[in-house]
Amino acid sequence: MRIALYVFIPLIGLILGWIIRWLYARFQLSSSEQKADRVIQEAQKEAEAKKREALLEAKDKIIRERNQLERETRERRVELQRLERRLMQKEENLEKRLETIENQEGSIANRERGLLDREKELDREQEKWTKELERISGLTAAEARKLLIQSLENEALHEAQVKINLIEQEAQLTAERKARDIIVSTIQRIATDVSSEVTVSTVSLPNDEMKGRIIGREGRNIRTLETLTGVDIIIDDTPEAVVISCFDPIRKEIARVSLERLISDGRIHPARIEEIVQKVTKEVSQTIYEEGEKVLFELGIHNMTPEGIRALGRLHFRTSYGQNVLAHSKEVALVAGALAAEIGADVEICKRGALMHDIGKGVETDGDGNHAEIGMELARKIGEDPKVINAIGAHHNDVEPSSLEAVVVQIADAISASRPGARRETLDNYLKRLENLEKIAEGFQGVDKAYAIQAGREVRIMVNNDEVNDDGAKGLAKNIAKKIESELKYPGRIKVTIIRETRIVEYAR
Repeated sequence: MRIALYVFIPLIGLILGWIIRWLYARFQLSSSEQKADRVIQEAQKEAEAKKREALLEAKDKIIRERNQLERETRERRVELQRLERRLMQKEENLEKRLETIENQEGSIANRERGLLDREKELDREQEKWTKELERISGLTAAEARKLLIQSLENEALHEAQVKINLIEQEAQLTAERKARDIIVSTIQRIATDVSSEVTVSTVSLPNDEMKGRIIGREGRNIRTLETLTGVDIIIDDTPEAVVISCFDPIRKEIARVSLERLISDGRIHPARIEEIVQKVTKEVSQTIYEEGEKVLFELGIHNMTPEGIRALGRLHFRTSYGQNVLAHSKEVALVAGALAAEIGADVEICKRGALMHDIGKGVETDGDGNHAEIGMELARKIGEDPKVINAIGAHHNDVEPSSLEAVVVQIADAISASRPGARRETLDNYLKRLENLEKIAEGFQGVDKAYAIQAGREVRIMVNNDEVNDDGAKGLAKNIAKKIESELKYPGRIKVTIIRETRIVEYAR
């Protein structure tokens, strides 16, 4: 009984617990459902409120947009009305202008008809007076016109020549004054020293016995020296001297220095000669490069290639009419730079073109071109400016100058070459140049005599007074000057002077 009680009591407790739990769960479920219903209802109310708010906002937006559209429509309507009024006004103005133009056209047509009638009347009057003039003068209209034209031409030519003379006189005065100022200023700033040089081709000997040592046994010493240097060594009866002959000044210089060192050293044999020549060749090559660098540094010119520097340095050993070519090129560069600064040209281009204008004389080439063409080719090869290339080719008018800088280089070259003491000229060439001057002048009609004076700087021409008048003398001087420019080569300038005089001779008996 007790065991049954122990079993029954817990079972009853479990059943009561389960019943209580089930009742609690049902209570909680109904409470959650109520809460859910309340939440749903509140959400529905809130959704309806937001819906009403959205509808109100949409209505407000629609109303605002409708008002905005109506306002824009009114403004466009006003603008269209304004444009319509303007178009109507313009149309009225165009109609008025058209009416005015039509009236003017009618008036012009009336005037044209009147002018045509007047022109016909004038033509009849002109024909009438022309016949009367032909009857009085005894000349036809064509003959009278020809005489009038000839008279006007003569008068115009005379007035033109007088005007040309006045202009040329004024221009000459102004140009001479300006040119004098520029040249004086240039010379004053440069004041360069350029001496007249001739490459030495004679080597002095301490005694005549040295000639035999130079020749050597069976001539081996002199043959070795001539073979290594490429020169001709002339040993004659000249006391204590030997002569070196070679067209290449650099080879001549190498031979001269080598021979002087051999004479000073006293040991003259083929091995020693070869050693000395090799050493002197290296020294001369170094001197060439240093001379090129030196002149570039003195002139402030940069960016020159080694090939160009060596070509410039070789000019140190060349002369032209006794003038050192490198010194001449340096002087031309200084003059050209100063002239360019005075007239507003490119100073750098002028100096570079002037320094390189004779660079073709320092180029080792087997070609037949002149030094201007060779210089242009070298300048083009080393990448010089086209203006510099043109200045090199144009300094002797081998090509036409294409820039102001090329003309400046021409002028500077002429100044350097023609200044007193710069160059020497052989007597034969000098006499030939004077004869050519006189022949050119005497080849013109009306010239009686021509005389070259002032060392060829001036030619004075006596003309026939009956064949050449004053106006013709002016033209004759210009033609002679042009022919001299085209046919002769000369430094500086040549003055052409025409002398025309009238001599009247009578005898009293």
